[in-house]
Amino acid sequence: MSLPLEGIKILDLSRMLPGPFCTQILADYGAEVIKVEDREGETGRRLLPLIGDQSARFYALNRNKKSITLDLKRPEGQEIFKRMVAVSDVVVDVFRPGVMEKLGLGYSVLKDINERIIYCALNAFGSNGPLSRVPAHDLNIQGLAGVTALTGTSDSIPGTSPVQGAATGGSLYAVIAILMAFFNRQKTGQGQFCDVSMMDSAISFMAYTLAEWSGWGRLPQRGREALTGGYAYSNIYETSDDRYMALAAPETKFWHEFCERIARPEYIAMQRNREMQEQMIEDIQEIIKQKSQAEWIEIFADANICFTPVLNLDEMCTHPQVAAREMIIKLDNYEDSGKDMVLIGSPMKLSDTPAVVKLRFPEVGEHTREVLLSAGYSEEEIGAFAASGVI
Repeated sequence: MSLPLEGIKILDLSRMLPGPFCTQILADYGAEVIKVEDREGETGRRLLPLIGDQSARFYALNRNKKSITLDLKRPEGQEIFKRMVAVSDVVVDVFRPGVMEKLGLGYSVLKDINERIIYCALNAFGSNGPLSRVPAHDLNIQGLAGVTALTGTSDSIPGTSPVQGAATGGSLYAVIAILMAFFNRQKTGQGQFCDVSMMDSAISFMAYTLAEWSGWGRLPQRGREALTGGYAYSNIYETSDDRYMALAAPETKFWHEFCERIARPEYIAMQRNREMQEQMIEDIQEIIKQKSQAEWIEIFADANICFTPVLNLDEMCTHPQVAAREMIIKLDNYEDSGKDMVLIGSPMKLSDTPAVVKLRFPEVGEHTREVLLSAGYSEEEIGAFAASGVI
């Protein structure tokens, strides 16, 4: 079976989460992704916790890839990279703007070497603006994007999320940008520069929230809006066994059935009555607290509403729906480490060319010789590069 991106060569300069998540998606669909690392390997290999001698986080984002080592600070390393660009399709980097230009490897240089090259820069704030060269992590970006201020309950401080939404959002937009640039290249023969910002990505996910602000004419409040816990029909309720159920019934038909099943038909007409929300939430909480999560699951098993249990990670991984969609890959006692490795499957299901998940993770520099030979270097040249520490 031929995969959609077979024959596409990607030079991946990224590390940690955003870039590797992007290039893993492309690798699962056949792209040849070559990680360009320094001699110690990218930072993401050393993040705790470890499985064996490598980061569990690294395994989560770097399957199906190759690895070469290359010192881009040395002229010899820069020349090797340029030769690789000449026979590649995509460059992905997550450096702050200006870093690659300082190395003499910016897009303006690389496009003269290969006019078809697609260069995707994925970073915190993008290539322009007053913050473009300021360092930031996901937590900083979500804070600046307005996400954190609205995360949490009405009586809590702003909350942090276990989902790195700005970083992963940036990854997905980078994939989209690269594929759109490919489509355009088919028509024009020209590559282009893809400028993807994690902050832009986080802001784009606030479309509904910005619409609420526009419609109500006031700033949304943490934990008090229709979809964030301020209304009874969209809330999380605690059960008798200290578990939780999630209710999402903005549609009248769902809310009507829910109220009937908990013997509160009088609440049907009060669904969007803002003055009644606190009272309804407290009353519904008392009702839900009378039974266990398992009991509520059973009671609503035949219901046609959005009322579901809040699962922990272990429960999620073994859920029948997750198994049916092959979204979790578990490797027991990985490499005799005594630890099980849990990885994500591909969230995109293509009927004719589905993703191929090869659970092969590159060692640092494992493919250096192979890649340089394919770029036209001789064995003698490769040996000299290794002896001098360029690779």
